[in-house]
Amino acid sequence: MINLSWSSIEFIHPMWLWLLPLPLLITRIAPSYRTQQSAIKVPFFHIITEALEISVSGDASRLTPAKWQRILLYLSWVMILVALTKPTLLGPPQTREQFGRDVMVVVDLSGSMAEKDFTSIDGIKISRLDAVKKVLNDFAKTRKGDRLGLILFGDAAFVQTPFTPDHDVWLDLLNQTRVEMAGKSTHLGDAIGLTIKRFEENNNSQSLSTTSREKVAIILTDGNDTDSYVPPMDAAKVAKVKGVRIHMIAIGDPQTVGEQALDMDTINTIADASGGQAFQALNQDELINAYAEISKLEPQLYQSTTYRTKQSIHQYPVMVMLLIHLFFFGFMSCKYAWKKAFHSKGEHHV
Repeated sequence: MINLSWSSIEFIHPMWLWLLPLPLLITRIAPSYRTQQSAIKVPFFHIITEALEISVSGDASRLTPAKWQRILLYLSWVMILVALTKPTLLGPPQTREQFGRDVMVVVDLSGSMAEKDFTSIDGIKISRLDAVKKVLNDFAKTRKGDRLGLILFGDAAFVQTPFTPDHDVWLDLLNQTRVEMAGKSTHLGDAIGLTIKRFEENNNSQSLSTTSREKVAIILTDGNDTDSYVPPMDAAKVAKVKGVRIHMIAIGDPQTVGEQALDMDTINTIADASGGQAFQALNQDELINAYAEISKLEPQLYQSTTYRTKQSIHQYPVMVMLLIHLFFFGFMSCKYAWKKAFHSKGEHHV
């Protein structure tokens, strides 16, 4: 049931209402409409008018509308103006809230990511990078409302995908990655620095009316930093100041030795310094659990929009005007026909 009230009706073009008194002004200011009629010339017409004391206003007669005609004309004028204002029926206020995060996924493509110390669900040994790709495919499908970005790093860090809500494109670009395509070494600190920079650029490009999203970075690496321009711990402290939470996921078997060994001390320190958490993924199941824990973090409301549905009802005043015209003219036609029939019957009897 529609609840009609003045608060639920909006006039899109209310300036048309200024023309409401126009018919009254015209009848007062404009000269009366006169019509020519045939008449019999009488030589002594002035003698008759003087004797009967009748005033003569020229050779034309003035048309005067009946009272019901005036009412009909004024009412039609009001209906036309109301239709021109385009009255709109407003629905109840509705609020649309959007939750989500800007999630930057940072993937290590150094030579150590080729180490096959992961066991797939089928029991097959796969590389660390292949395990990451498999889990990220499922991870992206559950990121409704989130915008995902992708940074790859090795000897240098570069943006593979800027923040985008198109998760299919994001996955296509992720699946195109290969080990050592960014170099053999692990510049982890530089990757964190680039991540912070991308978040800063994203904030500057956002509308002032939009609340900033929660900034989350997920770094998948063995944590074995090699000669970054910015030490990873220093970069993590800057991330904390900029409001970027870094969640570290250690990839690989901690029993691995040599250059491919995990550096859990560095991974834990970076996560703690930025306010994030560190996870150790010894196999694909634990990698899935790490993403599940990250998904439990509360998303932040980044946009709230209040709107009301609108339905134009300008056609109804026009319909009312037509119905009134049909009623009056139909009534007058019936009245005229009835009078004509009555007089014809009287003349017949005479």
